[in-house]
Amino acid sequence: MTPNQVTAARVAAAFVAVALFTLGGDTLPADLAAVLLTVAAIALDGVDGYLARTRGLATPLGAQLDILGDRVVENLFFTFFAVSGLISLWVPVFFFVRGSLTDFLRGLAARAGRSGFGANSMLETWWGRSLVASRTSRAAYATLKCACFCCLGVLLPLRHLPAAQFNAWFGATAAQALTGLAVIFCLVRAIPVIWEGRRHLAAAEKPSAAVATVASR
Repeated sequence: MTPNQVTAARVAAAFVAVALFTLGGDTLPADLAAVLLTVAAIALDGVDGYLARTRGLATPLGAQLDILGDRVVENLFFTFFAVSGLISLWVPVFFFVRGSLTDFLRGLAARAGRSGFGANSMLETWWGRSLVASRTSRAAYATLKCACFCCLGVLLPLRHLPAAQFNAWFGATAAQALTGLAVIFCLVRAIPVIWEGRRHLAAAEKPSAAVATVASR
């Protein structure tokens, strides 16, 4: 199985999980299956990168697909939980805007030949690589999102258990705390991309040689 196929599989698992949450007929087995698929969708995030590194299959396209997969999965889940009334609508809006901005800057960097998470990354400072590209940071962020999505997802099957009101209150408190931490972590990891992306933004504002030649005629 290739890293890109793993990326596609985790995106598919996320869609099936949300489908089970919404179309499962409000049954406990469907909700629990959705929670398990949520765990799989997040856990597979580390598998595609591992395969790419160990099998020598890392490519600029694969790195971009990995980022795209992250965006689809997190936006899908946060939007679903916001529509379900479990979190504020501003949470998915924040992730949409943050993702659009950082991906725009990464796109400008890619035009200059800087892409991925390796030596050719757009992140040149040690602190930028540590916050964004290091395995520790990526693993911690993935774990936090997994805990957040699972905690929010578990609120749905809690409706089927005894003392549902207490369970829902306790779970909602934990879910809100994890959501807040995910937003903060997401913002912190965006800072290096925005800071180092400013160079590529400044370079893109300058007219190219071809444009300047045409303008001078």
